[in-house]
Amino acid sequence: MSKPLVVSIPHNLGREEAVRRMKNGLAGARTQYGHLLTVNEETWNDSQLTFRVTALAQAVSGVIDVADDHVRLEVMLPWLLAKLAERAQAVIGDKGRLMLEKK
Repeated sequence: MSKPLVVSIPHNLGREEAVRRMKNGLAGARTQYGHLLTVNEETWNDSQLTFRVTALAQAVSGVIDVADDHVRLEVMLPWLLAKLAERAQAVIGDKGRLMLEKK
């Protein structure tokens, strides 16, 4: 089992606005990357999202916690995807910042 991939993205939007933008951004990501991944489970509980997806025939699960001043993603990657984790961490951070910066 590999270590979890953790990405923390600071913001100054407040929790409610950050959750709204994350929900909108994730809906767009499902459309944009639907050919690469399948969302098996997506459950919002207040400001926390628990999810399971299949990407490149690999099961991935994780949690997104939205706080007043940051968003924290923790995802467990199978060994195959863990090899790409460093690159994925930068891409996830960049895409997350874009979701939170759009007005």
